[in-house]
Amino acid sequence: MPRRRSALGRALRRATLLTLALLAAFALYLVGRSRPQDLPWTALDLGERPGLFTGRKLAALGTDGPYCRALLDRAGIRYTALPARSAGQCGYDDGIRLTAGGPRRIAFAPVGLGTACPVAAALAMWEWNSVQPAAIAVYGRPVATIDHFGSYACRRIYGRDSGSWSEHATADAIDIAGFRLADGTRISVARDWTGDAKARRFLRSVRDGACGLFATVLSPDYNAAHRDHLHLDQAARGATGWRACR
Repeated sequence: MPRRRSALGRALRRATLLTLALLAAFALYLVGRSRPQDLPWTALDLGERPGLFTGRKLAALGTDGPYCRALLDRAGIRYTALPARSAGQCGYDDGIRLTAGGPRRIAFAPVGLGTACPVAAALAMWEWNSVQPAAIAVYGRPVATIDHFGSYACRRIYGRDSGSWSEHATADAIDIAGFRLADGTRISVARDWTGDAKARRFLRSVRDGACGLFATVLSPDYNAAHRDHLHLDQAARGATGWRACR
């Protein structure tokens, strides 16, 4: 009996060592074959194409306002830091307002969007990697302006009198209403979600592109309350793996 237990122990140790060796080899493979954005331990770079862990890294920015703003600076995004705001359950301490100019243009800047820094960082990556490529692919021209219904609003979900507070209450969400192309063409979520083939293709492409960058993406496909906009939010829970795309 002791010999059997000894043999079993040796077999288990060999299996454990083999498993560890395989895991180490796989990790080396990932390091050699993957882009930095595909790895969980590398630093976020807003100028790089999104990878497997980009969405979680963006959501995690909510815990470090100075680091988030440093990423905006590094990416060439101009902004104005907003003073902290507190109103009971509502408010924010990392708000920024995107401004025009800088090395890389942002379509949100002309309308002076103010939102939480992690949302602004995700919006920049969304525009560069999803919105503009989709506009060129479908319409042959870029987006000049992105229309929205705003970000910060001290309210509960769906404007109810009770229940959970909306991500808008902390400026961690934005509602996208539509897009204006460089030639003046306007694409509206309310009108065009079930519109012509080009508009449907474009809107679903940008919706799907947002899903890898925001913790929650809700479209007209979700419910009637979102019939006229795309709700994009960067809830902190997105950093732990909980995400929604509908």
